[in-house]
Amino acid sequence: MKKTIILAFMTMLTIQAMALTPWTKGAFDTNLYRNLFVEMGYPQADVDAKLKEVFNDVFRGPNKVYFEVGDSMGYVSDVKNHDARTEGMSYGMMIAVQFGEKDIFDRLWRWSKKYMQHQDGSRKGYFAWSCKTDGTRNAQGAASDGELYFITALIFASNRWGNDTGIDYKKEAQFILDCIQPKEYTPEPRQGGFPGFGPQQTGPQQMYLIDPETKLITFTPDGFGQRFTDPSYHIPAFYEVWAKWADDGRSDYWYECAQKSREFLHKCINPQTGLNADNCNYDGSEMQMPRFPGMPQRPEGAAPRRNGNNNFRYDSWRVPMNITLDYEWSCADGEWQRQYGETIQDFFYSQGVNTFVDQYRTDGTLPEGNEILQAGGFRKLRHSIGLVATVAAASMMCSSNKSKEFVDALWNAKHVPFEDGYFDAYYDGLLRLFAFMHLSGNYRIIIPQ
Repeated sequence: MKKTIILAFMTMLTIQAMALTPWTKGAFDTNLYRNLFVEMGYPQADVDAKLKEVFNDVFRGPNKVYFEVGDSMGYVSDVKNHDARTEGMSYGMMIAVQFGEKDIFDRLWRWSKKYMQHQDGSRKGYFAWSCKTDGTRNAQGAASDGELYFITALIFASNRWGNDTGIDYKKEAQFILDCIQPKEYTPEPRQGGFPGFGPQQTGPQQMYLIDPETKLITFTPDGFGQRFTDPSYHIPAFYEVWAKWADDGRSDYWYECAQKSREFLHKCINPQTGLNADNCNYDGSEMQMPRFPGMPQRPEGAAPRRNGNNNFRYDSWRVPMNITLDYEWSCADGEWQRQYGETIQDFFYSQGVNTFVDQYRTDGTLPEGNEILQAGGFRKLRHSIGLVATVAAASMMCSSNKSKEFVDALWNAKHVPFEDGYFDAYYDGLLRLFAFMHLSGNYRIIIPQ
């Protein structure tokens, strides 16, 4: 009996030690994935059931964000905003291919291609970033993260299911990859300018998803938005997927983009807090509101003009999880990524594992007034499950005992409406699902079958 107790105690210590030991090689090399939940002592059966439950919450439950249309199409909706976005559509495709849900994947792709993708003109190959749920476009322009996910999900679908089951996935990916290369276009006239950023540029311009000079992904591939980038769009390992399996003749270029993206992340993240601004210049510095004619000159040495783009907020939530993904798959920047994981978890731990809010200035102070980005008609700081999820996912990189508290907090968190009625089934729900995929070892590189 005594021997059994000692053995059980030693097993418990081993599990705890494993949960605090990040791996030093990525899945591109090992084809192995950690199940951090199991390492921490959660039974495999409970992990499987929980993952299925979270998937069903997004795709099949009473608060689902996935809806089927007819016999062959479907869309993911930002329900609170009554639209479908390339972000959600491409996320849905990535999740579907990871879970082997071919019908869901194909439905989402058919809807995206029919309603969102431009088939001709200067935007050929790009996707209108927002559509009404009947397919009517709310905007013509693209948001670059949609293309990033569409391409990667299509390559994985090609690797998993081949290209002769009704959709030539690789051909579709290669078409987008060809279309996102720099090309000249003349902007269509419009009233006003980019919201908050002054007048529209005129005359012939270049359109590109990846900035040719810096090799960094644009915020949008045209107009003002290609002058800067969004840190949450940086997933270097996706470029490695393109380099290995896109077969588009640009492998060396995509590997270079991956390296440049990793270097950028070093520059845009506050080293004391681990926080990053929603939008950044290509050199990693925070964007400042441009000064337009008629605006008063700011005194020399005055503090930067505060605006929400300088803050860690909704887009920024994805950065911890994106860096985690690059760490899990590639581990090409492992030492820095482990340090980053510890730094950002230390910050949120200082704010309270169960009380930290979802928007901060990058120095860790709280935003005020209109700096707080509203959502669903509310302008309020919350302890949002989407950020709870991505901070927990970063535990894959961490060795501190604090990391287990973040994982437990995610496991126990309920995705339910707040007391004032605010509820985000879409963004919170998708990030929650991605985090459970990471922590259970089910967000994988899909190699050719």
